[in-house]
Amino acid sequence: MLRLVGNPNDQIEAQLFTMLRATQAIQVRTATGEALLERSTYGILCLLDDEGPQRLGAIAHRFHLDPSTITRQVQTVVRLGLAEKVTDTTDRRASVLSLTGEGQSAVTEARIRRRGVLDAILKEWTAAEREEFLRAITRFNNTVDGWAKQTEGPR
Repeated sequence: MLRLVGNPNDQIEAQLFTMLRATQAIQVRTATGEALLERSTYGILCLLDDEGPQRLGAIAHRFHLDPSTITRQVQTVVRLGLAEKVTDTTDRRASVLSLTGEGQSAVTEARIRRRGVLDAILKEWTAAEREEFLRAITRFNNTVDGWAKQTEGPR
């Protein structure tokens, strides 16, 4: 049983850091020990897989990151041949990023492997416990997203 001592936010902050480290452990590795996909690459590929082609500014906004940071990350994804960047037909000053066939295969394989790791990690959890965790983490993520939208300044 979880015992709250002091300010629960102190413990939540500590648990968030622990969860960050734990999610790093879920990073799928190949037989040689190399990461199948680097974390930022995986995030970009998942976004493109879930929502389709995206302008670079929209990706930056979605991840609450500076456009220059996303530009560097996108350059890596393009260099790896996992996505392609083309000029936006509605605004020639902007670029749109979309998955390549290789990128689609890579994100599909990575998701299957990561979900397999989660199945193994959560095998002792009941369906109700998984659903409770899903509800709580979804609410937390939605709350953070709303807070970030309120607090971010113009880009």
